[in-house]
Parts: sequence; C-alpha cells; structure tokens
Amino acid sequence: MAEVVLPIALAFIMFALGLGLTFDDFARVVRRPRDFVVGALSQILLLPAVAFLIVSLWSLPPELALGVMIIAAAPGGVTSNILTAFARGDVALSISLTAVISLLSVITIPLVVVFSYNQFMGGDVGADVSVAKTAISVFVIVTIPALLGLLLRHSAEGFALRFEPLARRISTWLFALVLAGAIYQERASIVEYLAQAGLVTLVLNVVMMALAYLIARLFASGIRQRVAISIECGLQNGTLAIAVATLLFGGGLVTVPAATYSVLMFATALVYIAFLRQRMPAPQQVADEVV
Repeated sequence: MAEVVLPIALAFIMFALGLGLTFDDFARVVRRPRDFVVGALSQILLLPAVAFLIVSLWSLPPELALGVMIIAAAPGGVTSNILTAFARGDVALSISLTAVISLLSVITIPLVVVFSYNQFMGGDVGADVSVAKTAISVFVIVTIPALLGLLLRHSAEGFALRFEPLARRISTWLFALVLAGAIYQERASIVEYLAQAGLVTLVLNVVMMALAYLIARLFASGIRQRVAISIECGLQNGTLAIAVATLLFGGGLVTVPAATYSVLMFATALVYIAFLRQRMPAPQQVADEVV
C-alpha cells in the first residue's frame, strides 16, 4: 500500500512546488550566481559530508545511519521558502535553491544513497538499488511532477495561481499523513528509535544550520542571503526522504531519521526565526540587495 500511496503523495507535493515556480527562478541563478553557489554547495556537498561524519562517530544501527544519510541527501522543501519569508531572508534565493536542487536530486540522491548503503549496510546494494534505477525513480516522482507544475504555471498562469493555495494545503495534509504513517509503521519500538534517531537528527540540523550561516557570512552578499541559505540547509524534503527509504528499502527503521528530522526541523527553525526577527530590521529598512 505504501509503495503506491507514497509516490502519488510525493508526486503531488512536487507538482504543487512546481506551481510556485517560474522560469525566472532559474534565470536568477545565472544573473546572481554567487549566493546560489554558496547555498547549493552547502546543501549538496557540505550537508551529506557533515551527516556522514556525525553518523560515523555516533553509535547507531546501520539502518538508522542510512536513514540519516537519506534525509541529508534530500533537497529543501517548499516550507523553507515560507519560513525564509518569516525570517526576513532572501525569498527569491530560497526559491531558486529549492527549485534547482530539487531537479538536481535526480543525480545527488542516488549517489549518496548507494555510497551510504555500501558504507553502513556492509555490502553492495545489488541490482534493485543501483544508481541508475534510483535516479529513474527520483526522476519519475520528483522531477517530472515539478516540471509539469512549472509548465502549467507558465502556460496557464491564472489557473495555476488560483489552484496553488489549494495545492499547498493538500500538500501539507499529505506530508502529515506520510509522516504519521512512517511513525506508525515503527510504533512497537518507536520510543527507543525516536530516542536514538531524534538526538542525532537534532544535532545534524542545528550543526548544519550554524555551519551554513557561518559559510554564508564569509561568502554570501548580505544578511538576508545568509538567512535564506541557513534555513534552506536546515529544512529538508522529509516526504521525499521517507519515500526513498520506503521504495528502496521497504521502509522500517530506515524511515525513522527522516520522520524525526521532519518534526524537529520546524521547532529549531521557529526558534531560529524568533531569534532573527529580534535582530533584523523590517523589510522596508533592509538595504537593497546586490544586483
């Protein structure tokens, strides 16, 4: 049942994400590459590297270690764009990062998943979980729906703008159902697993947001860009991570880190945003962005 419902739910969520995108979100990457490159490298390279270091030092069951790597390989979700707005960060940069990295996940997720399986599960993934087959699965349930949403927005903007709020609400409910299903599946041992996975995913989330902010402080163009990059690196697409864990490995213990991360990331992000809003000027007071 999960192998049917999960791809459909994820595909709709990615379609809803695509409805919120325009071709200008991708063109902006070319016009202002500096901030995008800092954010993209932080999420695509630094986040999995930090996750790998943490789980290598942490005493975890192999399945939990693999699950942590899967959530680290996932792109940001649309929620990161909303919370970036609340934090008075660069929303345009956040949207560009979400859009491009979501499309690139067809390459990045298979590479991280196969590498992590070999490292933590003690063997070769075999024919059923190859880089190519994983890439095809991600392409079908992530890339194609997002592109369809983007094309619908481009060809029928009026309809897309009217439908997008409803699609966002449906996506939120689907995310909640996927998350609840992942937790319910491991209900017999959920307290023990949450205790193990909860702490390691909390550490990953906090450490990564702090590192991303520090790196952006060194290389990004301004404070609004630092905020966007740090939030983008802290809020991952939990639905995609749970779907990958379920479709490739049958769910179970591998899905628990994605479930715990998906809950904890909102708590840490809200604390972070409250801290930022006390120290950042209101939007009309913020200096013009660098062109």
